[in-house]
Amino acid sequence: MGRKSFHAELEELQKDILKLGGLVEQAIYKGVKSLEKMDFKQAQEVIDNDDVIDNYELEIENKCLTLIARQQPMARDLRTIGTALKIITDLERMADHSTEIARITKRLEGQELIKPLVDIPRMAQLAQRMVGESLQAFIQRDNKMAVEMIELDHQVDHLYRQIFRELLVLMMEEPRNITQATYLLLVARNLERIADHATNLGEWIIYMVTGVKKELNQ
Repeated sequence: MGRKSFHAELEELQKDILKLGGLVEQAIYKGVKSLEKMDFKQAQEVIDNDDVIDNYELEIENKCLTLIARQQPMARDLRTIGTALKIITDLERMADHSTEIARITKRLEGQELIKPLVDIPRMAQLAQRMVGESLQAFIQRDNKMAVEMIELDHQVDHLYRQIFRELLVLMMEEPRNITQATYLLLVARNLERIADHATNLGEWIIYMVTGVKKELNQ
């Protein structure tokens, strides 16, 4: 395989990763929206689509490994493929967290929410933004954009702490709230973990560009 063909396959790989990232962003959005609207059909769609994301991740992984085996790339190109392998793993785990949110929605079937959801959708929006921007940083090899992930992660962490405090108060005020409040806390925790995985993407992109592994979340 010539270098021209190799770089064409690298570009195709990047398109595949953008598509996988788009599926994950949809899963985050639909998972939280299903909870917000108590839409159990939409929650089931997220759960069903998890297998699609898992299979697509494996397909991209095989493409990465085939590229390495056939071309034996050096330095920069090898870092790009290695980063792609790391990115798809984190994306798949984000999809798992989104699926867990959808499962929580289904567990709450027949219940009214103990409070309007405000900060949880904000967390989801930030998490989606982190995924989208990290993938753009990957495609553009934008070190600065990757570093900026950490500020968004701080915002997510702040919202998580705020939600924790509010739900704790609701539990103490009314014991009947404990079960649902615990589920809502798990939703927030899953979103916080999604943001952590997006931060991981930023770290791997910095490594891809610079060759130096930098911890963003110290």
